[in-house]
Amino acid sequence: MQLQKELINLLQLAHSAEKAAAYAYQGHAGSVNDAGIKKTIKVIEEDEWEHRAEVLKIMNGYNIPVSKWYEFKYAFIGRLISSSCYVIGWFMPMYFAGRLESGNVNEYFIMKDLFNALNIYDHDAILTEMGLKEKEHEVFFLGQIRQHKLLPVFEKIFNWGANKSFNTIPEEIENPV
Repeated sequence: MQLQKELINLLQLAHSAEKAAAYAYQGHAGSVNDAGIKKTIKVIEEDEWEHRAEVLKIMNGYNIPVSKWYEFKYAFIGRLISSSCYVIGWFMPMYFAGRLESGNVNEYFIMKDLFNALNIYDHDAILTEMGLKEKEHEVFFLGQIRQHKLLPVFEKIFNWGANKSFNTIPEEIENPV
């Protein structure tokens, strides 16, 4: 079965970007003082490693190679973000983590739709689960900054925040599938 180039690229990108996110969350967790928030960010990091492993399983099923370029690029980005968390304060890491997670929700549902267009439904459950988990991450980070005085400014500049999301999944998910 020949997959669409868009789907292959999305899988390769997601695989590498999940590593970047996990690396970034290592620094993020290390830079916060609140034990509860630190613990939650560590759980989110673990989710990202699990997503990476699940995406790799899907890729292996179709003999899709890992992109060496994406691996290098996103490892570098993740490590850079990780180290920057120690110097830029708490708001920006929380903001940009939420913004990133908001877009990640869509990637998993787009992958699901692309597989479905080929009459492949084997991955629906895991792709939906990962998309919804990314939404949980978005909601967590937004909750951390919802009352911050800079949020309206960042929302206007970067098009994400309390009143704008990159996906249409509601914050309160009752029956997602």
